[in-house]
Amino acid sequence: MDKGQKFSAGFFIVAIIIAWLFAEFVYKPYVEGKSEVPYSEFLQDLDANAIEAVDLGEDRITYTLKPASADAAKPSDRPIVDGVILNVKAFTNRKAKADMTKNVVRLLDPLLIERLASADVAFGGISKNGFSDLMMGILLPMLPLIIIWYIIFRNMRGSGAGGIFSFGRSRARELQGEMTGVHFKDLGGVGEAEIEIKEIIEFLKEPERFRKFGAKMPKGVLLVGPPGTGKTLLAKAAAGEAGVPFFFITGSSFVEMFVGVGAARVRDLFEQAKKKAPCIIFVDEIDAIGQSRSRSFNSNSEQENTLNQLLAEMDGFETNNGVVIMGATNRPEILDEALLRPGRFDRQIQVVLPTEEGRFEILKIHTANIPLDSTVDLKSIAKVTPGFSGADLANIANEAALLAVRRKSDKVSMKDLDLAIERVVAGLQRRTPLTPEIRKKVAYHETGHALVACFLPGTDPVHKVSIIPTAKGALGYTLQRSTEDQYLVGEVELRSKMAVMLGGRAAELLVFNEASTGASNDLERVTETARRMVTEFGMSKRLGPVRYAAPSMVYLHDGTQSREDLGTAIYADITAEIKDFVSSAQESALNILREHEAALHEVARVLQENEVITGDEIQAILKRIEGEGGSAELAEHEKLEELEVN
Repeated sequence: MDKGQKFSAGFFIVAIIIAWLFAEFVYKPYVEGKSEVPYSEFLQDLDANAIEAVDLGEDRITYTLKPASADAAKPSDRPIVDGVILNVKAFTNRKAKADMTKNVVRLLDPLLIERLASADVAFGGISKNGFSDLMMGILLPMLPLIIIWYIIFRNMRGSGAGGIFSFGRSRARELQGEMTGVHFKDLGGVGEAEIEIKEIIEFLKEPERFRKFGAKMPKGVLLVGPPGTGKTLLAKAAAGEAGVPFFFITGSSFVEMFVGVGAARVRDLFEQAKKKAPCIIFVDEIDAIGQSRSRSFNSNSEQENTLNQLLAEMDGFETNNGVVIMGATNRPEILDEALLRPGRFDRQIQVVLPTEEGRFEILKIHTANIPLDSTVDLKSIAKVTPGFSGADLANIANEAALLAVRRKSDKVSMKDLDLAIERVVAGLQRRTPLTPEIRKKVAYHETGHALVACFLPGTDPVHKVSIIPTAKGALGYTLQRSTEDQYLVGEVELRSKMAVMLGGRAAELLVFNEASTGASNDLERVTETARRMVTEFGMSKRLGPVRYAAPSMVYLHDGTQSREDLGTAIYADITAEIKDFVSSAQESALNILREHEAALHEVARVLQENEVITGDEIQAILKRIEGEGGSAELAEHEKLEELEVN
């Protein structure tokens, strides 16, 4: 029986119940309030002047007794106000029945109208019968309510598997392995994560080979990593490779406003999975139900009940043979410890940001169906995109294709990919005209960033400087591109990066003798960097190698929060050290710009004329102004960059 048949059966059952209640409590009292009497008794009431009004119907006559005379002339059980129904069909022969609907009154008593008129009784023409009165008087007003009830019932049916009567049913979608359409050949940059997943797949395919050595299949696999690194895609590939049933559900699907629904859905999910074993259950964003119970103020919350049921199903009194639970989250630090212990999520797989080789693989996958011209060098794109996730790289490939279509080209060029990277990093360019004064300030601001980056060691090389406003609210931007993946950053490099951040503000102070609001984002970033250096990295001589920061989100980069157990004196020292770090970075930027002020004015002039200047053009201007061999600082910086590349 499909869902439509189940719905029809349920609907008609409810409709029959409502019809019975209506007939029992509405229609039956309406009908029983009237009684049928012989026509001779009607004539007696008429002769006794006891009738107040008469209604002549098609197949019956209904009359009402006078209240004053009814008590005296009739027994106490006779109706007074309710109409008395007279069945006309009983007094008509077969011939009369044929023409009864035409003129029933004439066949029954031709003198009835005259007798009613002489008795001064109010009478009416042919009206609808009692059932029609019931339909018009009671059912018709209820019709809108019935329609509304039907719509609500239908919508609640669509709100989940089974509808209004199945809140406790699991909402997991079952897919067969081949239905996911994803295999490991469709993935790139996942590295060791793929190797660990393949081991789970081999166990599902050939369990006996592992059981010979007494090895047990991991009950749970937790995929953790930053957003966009392909955790969900990796789970789909695992299902596609294993060829077993795959149950997909999100953590938030277990939680409802009704108490106990989440736990019931967990039970139902595992019951379905046991019937299809071996199989895989994948819970995406498992942190929605797996948060640590120590964080909850209500010990009987719906989320906690759902988590307890999940813990019991994963490793409780009963065993789940052949059922592998896979979870994905980018917030592993908030998960309950009982969920992460061996026997539940036995294995945690780190799905990290791809390396240069991994980015190259991802770019090849996402550009497989995109026509590329001979200028495209995917290895070069992979080299200059450290820190980009798989989702970012897919977005770059798509944006480059859109740019090629926009300029009506047959193929995607290297320039399209460069512009796509800029669009992802800086935002869509807007050709908003700037006044000459604002244009000049923005040009000097961005030139300050670029020049400080050129003369300080340990900074990323400048790729492009633009004073074209972007959709992200920036009036200009300085784009630096790293040449390699960074895993560790030293104190000198951090101080250099802070000086680059404040290079724009330093240029404004040097040229215009005042700072503007354009440096607000720079101040925010440099202050956060200084705070982490002091409170998290232990780089303050005054405070020493002590961590004063509270734990932060591992993969969401929500910043470092101060601890609440620190004294006032410590807070004052932290604030003073942060101020010293930022002031030192600004002074370093000012010194560089004062020393190379001629280059500052020249690069800013070219930038105002062309709106965009590349890193190579800046290097050419510096060599021309500083001398053929360049300044000592520039030469040292280029030497360091060459060593880093090699």
